[in-house]
Amino acid sequence: MYIYLRILGMSTSSLYRGSLTTILLKLLEEHGKMYGYEITQKVKELTQGDLVIKEGALYPSLHKLEASGFLTVRAQRVDNRIRKYYEITPQGKEEKTSRLAELDEFLANMQRIINPKLSY
Repeated sequence: MYIYLRILGMSTSSLYRGSLTTILLKLLEEHGKMYGYEITQKVKELTQGDLVIKEGALYPSLHKLEASGFLTVRAQRVDNRIRKYYEITPQGKEEKTSRLAELDEFLANMQRIINPKLSY
């Protein structure tokens, strides 16, 4: 999977493995239908260029989400080209909620480990 974060020139992709699904579901819920390149650019914009999603990771993930019933795909002709738009389904919204809850729990546990004095 080729998602990477650039921090002082270091790649921390291992931190993002498994997060792509959550990222995609959250973006599609917030922004409605989007096409692949638009998704990559939105992530780049939101992270000020630090998180870059490569096509080799994006499209297999989108196809897997579609096969799982979490996304629908609609083809639309734009400027004499066919563009595929991805949209989250009600099942995808449930999955996103579940994954965000897991992420919150993970972050809380990491906070307790890394900085126990600030933990509640």
